[in-house]
Amino acid sequence: MKGEPGVTGARRWKRKLLNFALDPHPLRTWTLWTIQKRRLGTYDWRVDLGAVERPAYAYCVREAARLAKALGVPRISVIEFGVAGGNGLLALERHAQRVAESVGVEIDVYGFDSGRGLPAPTDYRDLPYHWKAGFFEMDAASLRARLRHATLILGEVADTLQSFVEDHHPAPIGAVMHDMDLYSSTSAGLKLFDVDEAFRLPRIFTYFDDIIGDENSLYNEYTGERLAIAEFNACHPLQKICPAVHLAWRSLAEWHQQVYVVHDFGHSRYNDFVSLARQQLPLQG
Repeated sequence: MKGEPGVTGARRWKRKLLNFALDPHPLRTWTLWTIQKRRLGTYDWRVDLGAVERPAYAYCVREAARLAKALGVPRISVIEFGVAGGNGLLALERHAQRVAESVGVEIDVYGFDSGRGLPAPTDYRDLPYHWKAGFFEMDAASLRARLRHATLILGEVADTLQSFVEDHHPAPIGAVMHDMDLYSSTSAGLKLFDVDEAFRLPRIFTYFDDIIGDENSLYNEYTGERLAIAEFNACHPLQKICPAVHLAWRSLAEWHQQVYVVHDFGHSRYNDFVSLARQQLPLQG
């Protein structure tokens, strides 16, 4: 680990080589790393491979823009909940710019955060054995100085979401990155999908950062982000947050399991045709 006390450069390289040797798919890992590092091929191709920074962000933004293009929507909004230090929001900005150039849809970027780090967990659903108040504090001034066009919205999300539409009149929301860690905060953030359909695409690509975890977090269906998703689905007969099944079987990339799509079956444009214009299977022979 970079900066780890007592670990020399030689030892770090030995550790990297060992990790590579133990990787179940070392050639794939090395190939993707090389493509990303050297920026080989087109941006779209690298997104397809997941050979970009924060590949889930890139994928969700691009697919949202493609859906907007098919629907004739010229501008969309993409959002990150849980900005923390700001690295994700900066990456979201970069991807939004590249996707806008590639797809031809304008993209506005918003970041929501308390600005003070995680609030205190309320009960077991917020996993107090894993999260503590004050984690992931933000240096707002430093982050604002580096942002190019993203809008940073500070305050408790339960409060700032109430006036979001009135204050910002956002273009239709097409992609949302959820990284607020706690069940309570995620539940508050999911209320974004309750805004009028004029401010939402009929299908919204979403990424949930904290639904897999490890032996410390032990995420499950009764706590954290997974519980927030389940409760949203139970309370919304015509809106469902569903795993992106097409990705789940595509490769071994962990982020493929973390991408979901919000389907609004009651949206006035949900049934608009956006697939291939001509699909036939003529008899052969």
